[in-house]
Amino acid sequence: MDQKYPLTGPIPADGPRVVPAATIIIFRKGAQSGKPEFLLVQRAKEMRFAGGAVVFPGGRVDPSDRVIATQLAPDGDQEITSSKIAGIRETLEETGLLIGIEQSVNARQAAEARAMILETEDLAPVLKHFDWSIDLSALVFYAHWCPPFDKAFDTRFFVTDLGTGSVDITVDATENTRLFWATAEQALEMNTAGEITLIFPTLRNVERLDGFENFSDACKSAEEFPPRRMSAGRETIDGEDWITIPDGRGYPVLAQRWEVARRG
Repeated sequence: MDQKYPLTGPIPADGPRVVPAATIIIFRKGAQSGKPEFLLVQRAKEMRFAGGAVVFPGGRVDPSDRVIATQLAPDGDQEITSSKIAGIRETLEETGLLIGIEQSVNARQAAEARAMILETEDLAPVLKHFDWSIDLSALVFYAHWCPPFDKAFDTRFFVTDLGTGSVDITVDATENTRLFWATAEQALEMNTAGEITLIFPTLRNVERLDGFENFSDACKSAEEFPPRRMSAGRETIDGEDWITIPDGRGYPVLAQRWEVARRG
């Protein structure tokens, strides 16, 4: 499942024509339980990808994200840096939450910044207008998923931490219809009860998050299992079709029956 393309770096020219994307797993400490909660968004049913499903904030990498990445870290890994920029931009657009900024940001500024993003679809004018600086270290590279076929999303997952901060956020009401905070345990229970639908990559990541007591645990897991590009595959086990992922990547559940797995 990992031999379709290199484990790191850009997809080669003769490989699948994929769409670079970023997903942001946002931690906060639950006010009541103290357990980690994660920001989740429900996709509009009309969306081609994951319509109606619950996912983490994120989206595709735009050319403008690459321009900022080149300016910020010309000697760094451009795929990772541009994915971080895309994740910051998409999270602001989808939820109104601004992450990865060195300065303190109040609710009014975040709302103004979101309005600018929705108009320009470019983070650069926002940074210039508010004189903000991006803190690339605030987003930790955590996982890398990419199906081995054309038009698939080559998605880098990042984790970031809000601490105990209370934030005022609203869904964008275009690509998404709802957003909410939930512990991993709550999200899994909601999925089992049919209250929400988690697509295969999201479900596997929620299961992984369920084993962490805090943000530090997630960072340690990323160190123990350095992100390498991987894909899910279809296998026949004891006469049944399953969708599976490779072992040794930090995920506690490696397979789900094909007929019940929501793949996108």
